[in-house]
Amino acid sequence: MTHEQRMKNLSVPTHKIDVVLDTDAYNEIDDQFAIAYMLKSPERFNVKALYAAPFFNARSTSAGDGMEKSYKEIFKLLELMNTEKDVFRGSDRFLIDEQTPVVSDAARDLAAKVENYSPEDPLYIVAIGAITNVASAILLNPKVAENAVLVWLGGHALHFHDTKEFNMVHDIAASRVVMSSGIPFVQLPCCGVVSSFTISKPELEYWLKGKNPLADYLAQNTIDEAESYAHGRPWTRVIWDVTAVAWLLNDNDRFMLSRIIKTPLSSYEGFYEDYADGEDMRYVYGIHRDRLMEDLFGKILSE
Repeated sequence: MTHEQRMKNLSVPTHKIDVVLDTDAYNEIDDQFAIAYMLKSPERFNVKALYAAPFFNARSTSAGDGMEKSYKEIFKLLELMNTEKDVFRGSDRFLIDEQTPVVSDAARDLAAKVENYSPEDPLYIVAIGAITNVASAILLNPKVAENAVLVWLGGHALHFHDTKEFNMVHDIAASRVVMSSGIPFVQLPCCGVVSSFTISKPELEYWLKGKNPLADYLAQNTIDEAESYAHGRPWTRVIWDVTAVAWLLNDNDRFMLSRIIKTPLSSYEGFYEDYADGEDMRYVYGIHRDRLMEDLFGKILSE
């Protein structure tokens, strides 16, 4: 890939694009907003597939269980929006090393799909969970790194004290595969950058509650989750996964600011390390919170 083509692929597309979404949809409450935002933006996105990503925390008994719950949650969102899309189960575990893919329906589908694309006409991948499925697809077919563009919400800001962020730390091997692959890469760091994209109960109740079944579900799901740990205290809830979708709608920097840097590597010790062969990537460093929230609400409430 030429430098000129890489810079083009690291810019916000100005036309309708083919895209896949890789999501650990059941992990929190923000993936649901991101799924809705993407599917409610048909003027920009031709959504070719949704992939269920693995996760492991208190909401799952294993990475595979998290993936299966995410698979079912994706269908819940599709039903609320009365739409159908191809949905694939992803990895049932994380990578054991940087050479061995976890073969899944999602990884196989992505590895096959990129054969129909090129650096000049890439497939866009939006990933908002552990990057296992994408890394596995790259290991199955290195053309993923040539014929696709990856937008990933993962890791923390460069100035943050570590990079032990949920999506990255659960599969460091996968993050290193992706970051060293040369794929045109847009990173939305969590703490220190997109952690500013939060929503409150009054906003949810005023803008979404009672407006339509999708809006009702998103609002109540978020309120229930936040109040399960707030215990009567004031709260806001980060819905940062939305920002990964928003990058591809970021005409004229209307939602966020970014710059070109050399791709680092995530280390197994929980920090970024310099990578001598790192290609240019795009690093998001600021979010225009209110502008993005306005667009998100408008899409959720659209017919």
